[in-house]
Amino acid sequence: MKRLLFFMAVLSLPTTLFAQDWKPQSTEWYNPVPPKIVPGEKPGQAPSDAIILFDGTDLSKWASEKGGDAPWKVQNGEFAIAPGTGSIVTKEYFGDCQLHVEFKSPAPENHRGQNRGNSGIFLQSIYEVQVLDADNNTTYVNGMVGSIYKQQAPLADAYTKNGEWQVYDIYWKAPRFGTSGKLEAPAMITVVLNGILVQNNYILNGDTPYTGLPAYKAHGRLPIMLQDHGTKVAFRNIWIRNL
Repeated sequence: MKRLLFFMAVLSLPTTLFAQDWKPQSTEWYNPVPPKIVPGEKPGQAPSDAIILFDGTDLSKWASEKGGDAPWKVQNGEFAIAPGTGSIVTKEYFGDCQLHVEFKSPAPENHRGQNRGNSGIFLQSIYEVQVLDADNNTTYVNGMVGSIYKQQAPLADAYTKNGEWQVYDIYWKAPRFGTSGKLEAPAMITVVLNGILVQNNYILNGDTPYTGLPAYKAHGRLPIMLQDHGTKVAFRNIWIRNL
């Protein structure tokens, strides 16, 4: 707000003052100093300020959506959905965030469309970024990998091959609600899949239901959820930064 008032005041000055009084220092400030953050040593590795949600050893940061421990099993530095056990949620609640998730689709067998490698990454347990096998697999485009489910198709199909690790980097701006639950600002999301921008500051119209139109209901910070949709999608290297 102080910076906004500063620039508004500057714009209101007579134009003659610009030529007479401007110095380089007039538009410089030195505080607050941004925090120092050490990037990961390799692409995809967590930076120094990240919360590690899965480091390859256990699911201690997760719980079953039904209550109790997360029922999915960890093996060889990754974990896979145990179909029929239900989705899992982070024990910690989040709002605005940067989220990194890597996933791998299981063997396609005879599955097609939405039945092949289906899961979902739910921001605040409500808003779904689709996880789906896109290797020679036709489906509705606002339900393919990289989509904001049933709202927005991805800008590109950046999926590589079945059985290969896919990398999501998600930048989330949570919706804002005022008194009496009135929506003051909608959610906005940017999604990068395998280094390719697939959602560019998309403004959500509400939640992401399977049937019907999206709508907003007031809420605060909520867990991240990984969906059990009946297929053994695997996950690894999950971390998040509060923004």
